[in-house]
Amino acid sequence: MKMRIALSAFLAAGLLGASTLAAAYDADWKRGRVYYRSVCTACHAAQAGGSIAPSQMTKAEWAAYLKADKHAKGKDSMKQYLSKPYRASIKAQNKAAEKFADVPEDELFEDMKAFVIKGAKDGDSPASCN
Repeated sequence: MKMRIALSAFLAAGLLGASTLAAAYDADWKRGRVYYRSVCTACHAAQAGGSIAPSQMTKAEWAAYLKADKHAKGKDSMKQYLSKPYRASIKAQNKAAEKFADVPEDELFEDMKAFVIKGAKDGDSPASCN
């Protein structure tokens, strides 16, 4: 009986640890930079009236913007532009969208977030759009 309880406790702890590891993702700001500069900046420069450098906002402003998930002055979701269907729709014209076609949306969001926070006006490495 004690063996069964000990085994059950061990399995439960193992499953809890495994789920914690699976849920943790260490964002790749470099991948976020490539996506931001190649997809976001390219679109903004061509269609939305100019590019937006990460250094144009503070870390707090970027965090609020990303949390609100409002793009184009609230007309649509910013996460839409990180979605697999969006990437598939532009991959013929955009090599970064093609390269990251199979990256999970939540990972790409965290990567892009890591880049804009790092490149923010008050970030570790303020970044421009070039």
